Amino acid sequence: MQLSLVRRQSTLAHAQTQHEILQGDLVANLPHFDEALQQHHLPLLHAAGIDVLQINVGKLCNQTCTHCHVDAGPDRRESMSREIAEAIISALTRLEIPTLDITGGAPEMNPNFRYLVEQAHALERRIIDRCNLTILVANGYRDLPQFLADHGVEVVASLPCYLEDNCDRQRGDGVFRRSVEALRLLNELGYGQADSGLRLTLVYNPVGPSLPPSQAELEVAYRRELKSRYDIVFNQLHTITNLPISRFLDDLLQTGKYETYMRKLVDSFNPQTVPHVMCRTTLSVDWLGNLYDCDFNQMLELPVTTKRRRIEDLDCDTIAQRTIATGRHCFGCTAGNGSSCQGAILS
Repeated sequence: MQLSLVRRQSTLAHAQTQHEILQGDLVANLPHFDEALQQHHLPLLHAAGIDVLQINVGKLCNQTCTHCHVDAGPDRRESMSREIAEAIISALTRLEIPTLDITGGAPEMNPNFRYLVEQAHALERRIIDRCNLTILVANGYRDLPQFLADHGVEVVASLPCYLEDNCDRQRGDGVFRRSVEALRLLNELGYGQADSGLRLTLVYNPVGPSLPPSQAELEVAYRRELKSRYDIVFNQLHTITNLPISRFLDDLLQTGKYETYMRKLVDSFNPQTVPHVMCRTTLSVDWLGNLYDCDFNQMLELPVTTKRRRIEDLDCDTIAQRTIATGRHCFGCTAGNGSSCQGAILS
């Protein structure tokens, strides 16, 4: 399907509709996630603290990827305001949350991105920029690599394949070439280099409805191919499972692969991943300042279960012990070796 048609032909644009589909009976005898926990004698999911404050600063992006669970693109106008950005910095100032994880869209396109980085850097927080790479070589953003390096920002960059055709099929024509250009710029600044202190993590997610391969084995292949083909180095590779949300869910339904993929996720449920899922130690904030258990729940509009659901009211003592809101999409994080924004859960 042409990328330009993805949004136009979408029949499931509203998040609540997607949640209802995932929780409904479109696939016969498909258990709910909490039922799977009970079948394996596991307790319901509860938070275990807040190590990461992950903020989604909006849906504006310079790309339109077929797998995007945010439904981001150049035509989106959702964007975090300065007021909400200041509330986030205020929360970081008064609370002991060690990591600020900034995502989007292309988070760098938000006008408050640099403010957030500068303020979090001054607070000596670990800062992660979830970058699509091509923004680093776009007009008006070419000084970004130096800015990121100057503030010690960790770059977590999406690169779904080391082969050009596979990458462009998922992310658009010419994306791979521009991504390689951006990676070379980052390498020149020290990113990915041993002992530089500037970490560069690449992210792989499958092109189609399949689980990622072994993260360790794929990392070896990425290192070999990117070094030999383009003289590019990086620190580590994360593999992430595509969750059936937004465009990817639309595509599964339109191609008749929804039932097959959901059964694959359910059949691959691994109870050993459950204690380590990212929602237990991550808190997600949307561009309006609302709180969620993870970025996926955010896209499905499943808020935290506590009464206080705004960044301005963030109380770690209460929210760090909350019950996690779950749905069938959670099978995506617990299938096989597990999946999180930090890569595979199990080695």
